[in-house]
Amino acid sequence: MVKTGAAFGDYIRTGGFNRSEGGNLFTRKEAGMRDLLSIFLLIIFLIVFLIKLFFLQIIQGRYYRGLSDINRIKKIAIHSSRGIIFDRNGVPLVFNIPGFRQKQSNKINFISYKKALGIIAKGENNLEIDAMRQYPYKEILSHVIGYIGQISREELDSDEFKSGYKLGDIIGKTGIEKQYENILVGIDGKQLVEIDNDGAIIRKLGQSDPVSGQNITLSIDIKLQQVVFDAMKDVEKGAAIVMAPRGEVLALVSKPTFDSNLFTMGEDYDHASDSVYSSVSEILEDNNNQPLLNRAIGGIYPPGSTYKLITAAVGLEKKIIDKDFEVIDNGFITLGNFSFANWYYLEHGEKEGSINIERAISRSNDIFFYKLAELIGVERLSEMSRKFGLGQKLGIDIPGEASGVVPDDAWKKKIIGEQWYLGDTYHYGIGQGYLLTTPLQVNLFTQAIANKGIYYKPHIIKTEKPEQLSEGFLSNKTIEIIRNGMIGSCNTGGVAWPLFDFKVKNPKLKIDGKNIMEAVDSSASADIKDYRHISIACKTGTAQHGDDKTKPHAWITLFAPAYNPQIFITVLAESGGQGSSIASPVAKKILENWFTR
Repeated sequence: MVKTGAAFGDYIRTGGFNRSEGGNLFTRKEAGMRDLLSIFLLIIFLIVFLIKLFFLQIIQGRYYRGLSDINRIKKIAIHSSRGIIFDRNGVPLVFNIPGFRQKQSNKINFISYKKALGIIAKGENNLEIDAMRQYPYKEILSHVIGYIGQISREELDSDEFKSGYKLGDIIGKTGIEKQYENILVGIDGKQLVEIDNDGAIIRKLGQSDPVSGQNITLSIDIKLQQVVFDAMKDVEKGAAIVMAPRGEVLALVSKPTFDSNLFTMGEDYDHASDSVYSSVSEILEDNNNQPLLNRAIGGIYPPGSTYKLITAAVGLEKKIIDKDFEVIDNGFITLGNFSFANWYYLEHGEKEGSINIERAISRSNDIFFYKLAELIGVERLSEMSRKFGLGQKLGIDIPGEASGVVPDDAWKKKIIGEQWYLGDTYHYGIGQGYLLTTPLQVNLFTQAIANKGIYYKPHIIKTEKPEQLSEGFLSNKTIEIIRNGMIGSCNTGGVAWPLFDFKVKNPKLKIDGKNIMEAVDSSASADIKDYRHISIACKTGTAQHGDDKTKPHAWITLFAPAYNPQIFITVLAESGGQGSSIASPVAKKILENWFTR
């Protein structure tokens, strides 16, 4: 049909279509396209979803099931208890008591049962049941037993702990706890449980039981340890060691001491009111007194006149002198611009005249040993000192042992940058100058004096097979002369006046099954009924150090009975004063207990 007029014009303007009809047709086509696109996208989404579901369920199914189990299954550690430490008579020196450990910011805190109840009541679940280490003898045994604590990152990286240990483990930090860690430590168990979303346990799935650590027995006699500790009550800083003849440590005390429970019993531990330290921080921050230092094995000091025993042994063994050799004591020796005086002359203005080796030991005469050291020379003094165990670690089985210093000409040139002078030799001969020893070393060379130059590796663990460290390098004649001088030192005319005419009431006459009657002078008991005289061989020492205002170190070392020694005692009072006045009374209290209980 042909359009005309206005109609034709409208036809041309609209492109030959009716606008209303054409617009409806186009809209229907667009809607169809959108529907097809939506269906296509839905199909694509379903395909991707199915692929992802297949990947998660089939390909990574095991991985995500593992994650689910981790969130659903919890492993709870069952901490093993450490082995118990006993004294030589079977007395327990440590206890394992019920308690809890709490982890806060990668730090383990031990807390008591009472405090744990309050934490549990708050709904916290960061507690683990554990055995808390309790030290019943507190300060008395702190340097022997030591304490435990959380392993550090540095320790974990060391060869000692890199195998079998993890962060959060508790290990021995000092003393026997550290030395015998591999024996005392147990093997933790574990418990597998299923938990809900709130962390509550639904059921138990399995359990492996812990294995406790092994028990050990020490050579320490806790009753004697208590006696030594009490005897040292007036010594602020120092040490005392009591040993048996074959290296057994019967008692060891270092002052100042500390309560080991502060490291293990947690912040709510009620420490003794008379304890020097009330917290771990106080112990760690006391740099002046250094309570963690075991002075018995790790403190180094000039031995003072106790060393005269070695000087005497060198002179006799090298045949430089004999029993009849004498020196004239005029009070002092002049060497250039320096004077070297005898202690008796300095204190009383008195001279002792002609004096032999036995008298020189009993009187601790400095002039005699100045001259003897000059005859011996530094090299032979040092050679014999090393034979006696000085200048080296003796291998005692607790950490912290020091070597000390045995000087000679080469040592002085290297360390001081000067040559060796005769004045150095004078000081060396009386245990002063550059010579430094530990109380343990003094005790061991005292044993060597009593036993022909034989001494044993010191040990705190009880053993039937002690290790001999030296051969017999002293003759019977040398031993007899030195012992006579030491006996004289502990009797009237000597210097150890608190031990003069030492007697005890109803002493035990057998020690470890051995009869000691040969050392008991029964005739001396006539004046006082039931009392008997015990012969003691001793040597005191007063070691100068610091400036003129500093008190000297007070020493005594001894063995008793003198002719069948069963006990060796060495006492050091750091900056305490005179050996006779300060150290000897401590030794006397120990001897009284030993021979009577």
